[in-house]
Amino acid sequence: MISQLSWKIGGQQGEGVESTDRIFSTALNRLGYYLYGYRHFSSRIKGGHTNNKIRISTQQIRSIADDLDILVAFDQESIDLNAHELRPGGVVVADTKFNPVVPEDADIRLFAVPITAIAEELGTSLMKNMVASGASWALLGLPLDVFNRAVEEEFGRKGAAVVEKNLEAVKRGSDYVLELAGGPLDEFKLNPADGKQKLFMIGNDAIGLGAVAAGCRLMSAYPITPASEIMEYLIKKLPKFGGTVVQTEDEIAAVTMAIGANYAGVRTMTASAGPGLSLMMEAIGLAGMTETPVVIVDTQRGGPSTGLPTKQEQSDINAMIHGTHGEIPKIVLAPSSIEECFYDTVEAFNLSEQYQVPVIVVTDLQLSLGKQSCEPLDYSRVVIDRGNLVSNVPEQEEKNLFKRYEFTDSGISPRVLPGEKNGIHHVTGVEHDESGRPSESAENRKKMMDKRLGKLNHVKVTNPILVDAPYEKPDLLIIGMGSTGGTIDQARELLENDGTTTNHVTVRLLHPFPTDAIKPYIDQARQVIVVENNATAQLANLIKLNVGGREKISSVLKYDGNPFLPSIIYNECRNVYVDSKELV
Repeated sequence: MISQLSWKIGGQQGEGVESTDRIFSTALNRLGYYLYGYRHFSSRIKGGHTNNKIRISTQQIRSIADDLDILVAFDQESIDLNAHELRPGGVVVADTKFNPVVPEDADIRLFAVPITAIAEELGTSLMKNMVASGASWALLGLPLDVFNRAVEEEFGRKGAAVVEKNLEAVKRGSDYVLELAGGPLDEFKLNPADGKQKLFMIGNDAIGLGAVAAGCRLMSAYPITPASEIMEYLIKKLPKFGGTVVQTEDEIAAVTMAIGANYAGVRTMTASAGPGLSLMMEAIGLAGMTETPVVIVDTQRGGPSTGLPTKQEQSDINAMIHGTHGEIPKIVLAPSSIEECFYDTVEAFNLSEQYQVPVIVVTDLQLSLGKQSCEPLDYSRVVIDRGNLVSNVPEQEEKNLFKRYEFTDSGISPRVLPGEKNGIHHVTGVEHDESGRPSESAENRKKMMDKRLGKLNHVKVTNPILVDAPYEKPDLLIIGMGSTGGTIDQARELLENDGTTTNHVTVRLLHPFPTDAIKPYIDQARQVIVVENNATAQLANLIKLNVGGREKISSVLKYDGNPFLPSIIYNECRNVYVDSKELV
């Protein structure tokens, strides 16, 4: 028996690939397996090749696998594009409708199943996804009743007759492939899972859940890949808590509405991707100048312009930190797991109000849309801190305005909500004095700039970096952010087998940069490799700017739209060697 397995389904968009993956993985989750998925899809509603790959394990995993055990193919293109991933002895389950052919020189077994024909016999070709699911599930030798329950949940709302038809489709697919194979394949039998309850969600859902837990009651946003699922999640959830989602006409309206709602006292967020973030920049500057809290989620994708809207990239780092004109304080958080997407969203709302600044939560497409297992969340960790929000304001002397932008030792001025007695003040995007009145005084300007920017000197964030550093002086320190963390860890296992000692740092706070936290690990390492999905080494350059160490920092870059695989990181790290443990 084996402890992990990799499964993929491929076909044309719109023919059931997504629902097949969803039911298959839901059933595995119910059994207690750990899962990590990646969805490759085109930027169109229907048509174009798509595939979903799932790694299944009895232990926690945070990356997709290099190889593949089972490929379910709805068309020949799926075989042509994905067969190279199949390991020796791998299996293709394919529809006889297109006369499937596998590479002659490959050690691959083909099980041709009349997937479409069986579905049509049951009334509609739409059920071919269930035939295919039943066939691949049967090869694993897993209990069919668990899979059937997942099918019942998926189609229950459509009535008993539809459920029965789909269950019959699953059974026929299962029976057919078992007859071909002579029973479940012993080499694909998984060790039993622990059976414990696990959450199984995408990062966008975790962000949405974190927003609800943080007290967010309004989201203003414009749909865009890969951020739209946050909006869709909150459309369903916020009304249950007295909140709502407003779809605006564009991203400019979305962020300005969020700023206005936060000024009024409602915790509000918006979410977008790179193109939308560009449109928001002027308004983010307004939030910085008026010291109005606002939370913005940026789900990075391939750019520039429309670029690769459905593909992986991490190329918005410079834009998030330096994109606004002028200089304002902001905080940029980069979660690296499903759990962190939840907890960091809660923290983002608190930080935004504590420091009265814009907070950007940055993910990437793989983390946003890749469905992963995670342990049950600890809601006792959720604490709401609204910062220096004051009420019962004493009457001002001589009817003076409230000093909303008062100079304080901490740099954090008192904040009042509109309508608070004795709290009247000006709010303007031009430079202003302590009560908000416009001011062009040179002395005031410098003091206000120092006050606003000085807030970043006191920012305290939970775990600005994540560290796995078993060695005092490692051969390699590998640094990454976002979804690369689990892939780096798997590559490290391969490096350790070669006798290469490695430490790993994940940067979770991009701005203000955690220089003091990361510098000791860079100083200790013989060589530093920064892994990131962009062409210009934005994270590496950020490290060089804030920490130094240019002479020992190398980059591993990938910007073809695909996420890193462990073997890619491993091979690139090996390239820095000259003989045994002698690094260039």
